[in-house]
Amino acid sequence: MNAHHDTAATLAERQQQTLQLLRRARIMPVLSLASVEQGLACAKALAAGGLTAIEITLRTPAALAAIRAIRDAGLALTVGAGTVLDAAQLDAAITHGAEFIVTPGTPPALAEALQHVPLPVIPGAATASEIMALHARGFRALKFFPAASSGGVAALKALRGPFAELHFCPTGGIGEHDAADYLALPNVPCVGGSWMVNKEWLDAGDWAAVTASARRSMGG
Repeated sequence: MNAHHDTAATLAERQQQTLQLLRRARIMPVLSLASVEQGLACAKALAAGGLTAIEITLRTPAALAAIRAIRDAGLALTVGAGTVLDAAQLDAAITHGAEFIVTPGTPPALAEALQHVPLPVIPGAATASEIMALHARGFRALKFFPAASSGGVAALKALRGPFAELHFCPTGGIGEHDAADYLALPNVPCVGGSWMVNKEWLDAGDWAAVTASARRSMGG
């Protein structure tokens, strides 16, 4: 019993850290990287635009090495791993220096693993039932994904009724044109997206465009 309560208390503290991270970030760039070099250049461009956190998705072979390289570069950025699908990816992300973890969805086995991760975690959910399952485990800061196709701003307004103590980072289909609409909601401290890391800019090495988009997103 005590062990369970200790775990619950620790998770509660880590979820507070997660919420602080999201509030500080406000905009969470989601990067799918072709190379470590691209990751470093992109991270520097985003930091120059005033962003404070980035999510590197584990969708490409370069992702884990990029997380480590960006951490080692000493930038003013908190670097997380996204698209974490299972415990093996979770362990790999932590080993490579990820400072927070994001999942697109959260089946029970992954939720169980996330409860014991010594980092801020943002487990993904799209429905009221998924949100309830995570709430029951003690999670209070969730990713709402895929946001636009799951009802967007209207859905998040509706979810606030039964889940008043929860906070969401909506991601998926959000752009520079509507990010502010999400951030205006009291239960949305941060939005995630890739509009400021447009693939054409990354492929062309147009880091000035990345910085400018990041700065606009932060209201600068």
